[in-house]
Amino acid sequence: MKYLLLFATAICFLQACSNKTESKLPILGERAPVEKIVDGKTVVDTIYQTIAPFAYLNQDSVVISDKDFENKIYVTDFFFTACNTICPVMHRNMMEVYKQYKDNPHVKILSHSIDVKYDVPSRLKAYADKLGVESDKWAFVHGSRDSIFNVAAKSYLVAAYEDASDKQGLVHQGWFVLVDTKKRLRGAYDGTKPDQVKLMMADMEKLLKEENLNEK
Repeated sequence: MKYLLLFATAICFLQACSNKTESKLPILGERAPVEKIVDGKTVVDTIYQTIAPFAYLNQDSVVISDKDFENKIYVTDFFFTACNTICPVMHRNMMEVYKQYKDNPHVKILSHSIDVKYDVPSRLKAYADKLGVESDKWAFVHGSRDSIFNVAAKSYLVAAYEDASDKQGLVHQGWFVLVDTKKRLRGAYDGTKPDQVKLMMADMEKLLKEENLNEK
């Protein structure tokens, strides 16, 4: 089932990322039609998948929740500090996003550790300091096993799980997921590839314009 999720998510995101010529970004994830009455007429509207409420401890041992991301766009990913495969590459690339938007109040970055045993806030703080993150623009968060793995699979559609057959015991995809102010999924990008990260930043500019959040 886990590998099916991995495969299905990859196919979905690759299809979504191939359609970047539109003036507005696509809305990804599940959707459901709903009927409502407007001016006495029945019309069909669409309800899109949104990110479920959450609360975690960040690298400064401060509780942050979905409320801290209201009226923001943000990029999210899943990692762990001891990861010796894709995580170092992902976060070198994410640093470019951090530098680009460091002073933009409308943009945030949220990285979830999937090593719920060892990646406590103090360890996340040392990791953030080593990267050169100096503000709350980029939050590295610790949560319970269920909260982290559930939000990965159900909200962000990213595969992240424990796997005893893996050398480090943990497996996750390297997607950077772009979320809008309404908590909807608007893009997914391979965080290990610089060209995909550049594409994401271009799409972030589109989204800021769409949301009327451009810096004056």
